[in-house]
Amino acid sequence: MTSSNDDGPIDYNPGIGKPDCPICGGLGYYVPNVEPSDPAFGKAISCDCREIDREQERFQRLLKLSQLGALESCTFQSFLPEGIGLTEAKQLNLRLAYDIAQAYAQEPSGWLTFQGGYGCGKTHLAAAIANHRLNLGHAVLFINTPDLLDHLRGAFSPNSETSYDERFEQVRNAPLLVLDDFGAQSRTPWAQEKLYQIFNHRYNERLPTVITTNEKLEAIDERILSRLQDRTISNVIGIIAPDFRSGLDQTQSDLSTLHLHADKTFDSFDFRENELPRRETDNLRTAFETARDFAREPRDWLVFNSTGFGNGKTHLAAAIANYVEKIGEPVLFVVAPDFLDYLRSTFNPNTTARMDRRFDEVKKAPLLVLDDLGTESATKWAREKLYQLLNHRYNARMATVITSAVPIEELDPKLASRMLDGRRCTFFVVEAPSYRGRVQQRGRRR
Repeated sequence: MTSSNDDGPIDYNPGIGKPDCPICGGLGYYVPNVEPSDPAFGKAISCDCREIDREQERFQRLLKLSQLGALESCTFQSFLPEGIGLTEAKQLNLRLAYDIAQAYAQEPSGWLTFQGGYGCGKTHLAAAIANHRLNLGHAVLFINTPDLLDHLRGAFSPNSETSYDERFEQVRNAPLLVLDDFGAQSRTPWAQEKLYQIFNHRYNERLPTVITTNEKLEAIDERILSRLQDRTISNVIGIIAPDFRSGLDQTQSDLSTLHLHADKTFDSFDFRENELPRRETDNLRTAFETARDFAREPRDWLVFNSTGFGNGKTHLAAAIANYVEKIGEPVLFVVAPDFLDYLRSTFNPNTTARMDRRFDEVKKAPLLVLDDLGTESATKWAREKLYQLLNHRYNARMATVITSAVPIEELDPKLASRMLDGRRCTFFVVEAPSYRGRVQQRGRRR
C-alpha cells in the first residue's frame, strides 16, 4: 500500500516505524481519527517516527558523500592556535581565525570563508567545524571543490547509484556545506555555472556555508565574489600563517631574495645631501616619501625607473618589502631574471616543482616586488610569461612594486602602457646617479 505527500511516495509496509511508537505502533503510518467531513478522513498519514528515520537516512547519504573520513583527526583540540615560531602578528591572526571558527561551530550562521596560502590551517579549521557539528548529531557535507564537480559529472553515468538532480540537491540544500579548496577547480563554463548555482541558492536561502580558498578574492568569479563580500551574511578571514606541513613561511618562499636585502630599510636610506646637486637630492627625497607612503598602504602599482643602475631603486623597493613583512603581512621579493629561471627549471624532468605552482605563487602574492624588470632575456616566451603575470595583477589591482633601469620606451609596449596608466600606477623616474663610485669620481675631478 502506498500513498504520497510532498516528500514523495510513502511506504506503508509494517515495521518501518518505531515499534514503541504510541501513534502508529511501529507501522510508520496511521489513519487519523477525524470526522467524515475532514479532508484527512480515511487517509494514511506518515508518522513522525518515520520522519526521524528519513532524517537519519539523509544524514547517512550526506556522510557517505562527504570526505571527512580522512580528516576526522582535524579537531579544535588538535589545532595549534599559536602556531610554531610565528611572529606576534601572525599568532594574533591565527588565534583570531581559530576563535571565529570555534564560535561558528557552536552556532553556524551565514557564510565563513578562510583565505590563505597552502598549509596555513584553513582546511583544518573547516574540518574542525564539520567534525564538531557531526559529533553534536547534525548533518554536514564536507567536500573538496574539484571532487564535487567530479561527483556531479559522474552522476550523468548510467551506472551511477545517484541521479544528477539528487546529488545536486544534496549539495545545494546541505544543512551545513563545507566547500574546501575553492578555486582549484577547472574554469570551464559548465563548472563555473554549477558553482554559481550552488552559491546563489545557498545565498538566497541563507544556508550556513564554510569555504576555504587559496585564491585572492579578486580572482574569484564576480558573481560569487559579490556574495562573499556581503557583510550581512559573509565573513572572510585571511590567514597569513606559513605552511604547517613544511614549516616554510610562504611570505618568504624560496623564490624570494628579500633576506639578501635585510639592511635596506627606510632608516638606512642615504639621501646623499652633501654629495648631489639640490635637484637630484630633492628627487631622491620625493622617491623616498613615495615609497614610504606606498608601504603604509600598498595599493595598485608603484614603478621606480631610471636610466642607470645603483641609484636607490632597489633599496626603496626592498625597504617597502621589509616594512610590510615586519608588520606581519605577506610579501614576495623577486628579481625578474631569477623568476624566469625558476620557471624554466620546472621543465627539468628531475624537478618536483610545478610551473603552475611557481607561477601562481608570484601571480597571487598579496604584495609583489619585481626587481630589475627589463634585464631578463627578451625571448618571446619570457615576454609572454611576464605579460601574463603583470596583466593579471594590473586587472586585479594587486599591490605591485617594479624597478627597472631600462627606459620606458624600450620595455614591452604592453607592459609600458600599464605602467603609464596614472589611474592605477605611480611611475617615478629616479634622477640620481649611481651610488657606486660617485664620491671617488668627484675626488678625481678635484
